[in-house]
Amino acid sequence: LSTCHISYFFLPAKLINGGIAGLIGVTCVFPIDLAKTRLQNQQNGSRLYTSMSDCLIKTIRSEGYFGMYRGAAVNLTLVTPEKAIKLAANDFFRHHFSKDGKLTLLKEMMAGCGAGTCQVIVTTPMEMLKIQLQDAGRIAAQRKLMPETVPAGTVETKSPTAMQLTRELLREKGIAGLYKGLGATLLRDVPFSIIYFPLFANLNNLGKRGVDGPAPFYVSFISGCLAGSTAAVAVNPVDVIKTRLQSLNRGSTEDTYSGVTDCIRKILRNEGPSAFLKGAYCRALVIAPLFGIAQVVYFLGVGEFILSFLPKKDN
Repeated sequence: LSTCHISYFFLPAKLINGGIAGLIGVTCVFPIDLAKTRLQNQQNGSRLYTSMSDCLIKTIRSEGYFGMYRGAAVNLTLVTPEKAIKLAANDFFRHHFSKDGKLTLLKEMMAGCGAGTCQVIVTTPMEMLKIQLQDAGRIAAQRKLMPETVPAGTVETKSPTAMQLTRELLREKGIAGLYKGLGATLLRDVPFSIIYFPLFANLNNLGKRGVDGPAPFYVSFISGCLAGSTAAVAVNPVDVIKTRLQSLNRGSTEDTYSGVTDCIRKILRNEGPSAFLKGAYCRALVIAPLFGIAQVVYFLGVGEFILSFLPKKDN
């Protein structure tokens, strides 16, 4: 079954592998991702949650078990093309750069940069919608438990669906509404990929069986987890900025931001440098298994296995 270690570049299989990995990973870790978003969006004076576990417990109490999966439909729908683009683009660029000889660290970083740039086409609208849905429960809970943060006369409204949000954004701001926070998304995803892909490749090479043999699947999993968590924590400050910029609804005491620099300035002034590490622990817990699972799916060659059942064209 380990057919993914082939010398040529087979794009359809790479896309399938990335998609399957994204679906499995998101299903497993989405509640932690929800906690990360809500912790990152909290500002001084409106802190409802003290930690990841506190956030998840309060979410279950106020919204039920499925409240932890608020916004999961958007993620499950769009994470397939997002992960497929990211992983397949990196493989494409690595394959292209290795044609001229040895794949140096600089070329590995350039391949990661290309992958991160390509993925934001899907990532930005996905994150934009997901953040609104994930944060809706925090705003609702804030109204109940911290009424002093809600302006007088505010009418409680039902949380919107992903389709309602999409229609509203497209009607009011056009396609640009779905791409709010594009700059911050690029600032997060490009450095992430520059760190993650070369780090994974080099960690994975340490566990290879012989010079040309593949690394065992558990080495690929551990390498994916370590590289993913390292890259996630490294870019967490930008993730905080991106989350704040993409959140449309806020409590009356919470700051609004006009752009990346305005967001950095207000966070530093009102919350201090430590605010940029909000949700870092959650993000590491989300990203580590996501990419660990992705690398195992690649190792097993699931996409190649599925495509092997398709009828082959005669030459």
